[in-house]
Amino acid sequence: MTLERPNKFRIGRVFNDSFAVISRNPVLCLGLAMLFSGLPTLLYQLWIWKWATNVEAGVPEFSAQRITATIIGVLVSMTLSAILQAALVRAAIEDLNGKRPLIGDCLRTAISLLLPVIGIALLVSLGAAAGAMLLLVPGIILWLRWSVAVPVLVQERLGVFGSMKRSRELTKGSRWALFGFWIVLFIAVVLIQAVLSRAIMVFGITTGIFLGALVTAIVSIVTSVAPAVSYVELRQVKEGTSVEDLAEIFS
Repeated sequence: MTLERPNKFRIGRVFNDSFAVISRNPVLCLGLAMLFSGLPTLLYQLWIWKWATNVEAGVPEFSAQRITATIIGVLVSMTLSAILQAALVRAAIEDLNGKRPLIGDCLRTAISLLLPVIGIALLVSLGAAAGAMLLLVPGIILWLRWSVAVPVLVQERLGVFGSMKRSRELTKGSRWALFGFWIVLFIAVVLIQAVLSRAIMVFGITTGIFLGALVTAIVSIVTSVAPAVSYVELRQVKEGTSVEDLAEIFS
C-alpha cells in the first residue's frame, strides 16, 4: 500500500489510519491488549478491592507482604506494557505495509526489544517528570520530543539513546500538531472514564471492575497504535518515506 506524501503532520489522517489499523486487526489487537493489559488490570483491581475490604474489617492497611506485592505488581505491569506497546507497533507497521500482522511475529519482536523499550519508557517518564517539576510546559515538550521513540526502536533498531534522538529529529516542526492529537486522545479517555464511573454507579462495583479492565485494554490499543501511525506520518512528512521503505528494514 503506497501512501501519498503529506506536506505536514495531519491529525485527522493519523486518527483515521490508527482506527483503520485497529478495525482491520480486531482479534490481534484486542487479544494482545486483554492478555497484557486488561487481564492484569482486572486481577489488580480485584486485589485492591479485597485489600480495601480487609482494611474495613480491621486488617492492617500496610504490611511487608502488601508492599512487596505492590512493587512486584509495578514491575510486572511495566514489563507487560512494554511488550504490548512494541507488539502493537510492529502490527501497525505491518498492516500499513499491506501485510497481515501475525501474533507470533509481533510477540517475538516485542520480547527481543523488551529491555530497550523499558529503558525508553523509564527515561521518557523521568525526563518529562523532571521538566514538569520545573514548569509544566518543558515536561510536555520533552514528552512530545520522545513520543515516537518506541516506534523508532522497533523499526530502526537504533538503541535507547539513538531512538530518542531520532524521535526528537522526526517530531521537530510537528510538535504542536502532535500536542493537539494527544489532547484529543486524552479528552476521549476522560470521557470513557466518566462513562465507566457512571456504569459502576448503575451496575455495581463488580461489573465496574470488569468494564474497567475492558476499557483499559481498549485505551492501551489506541495509545500503542497511535504512536506507530504518527511515526509513519512523520517519516513521510520529513523524508517522503513510504511504508514499503520501512518494511525494507526487516528484509
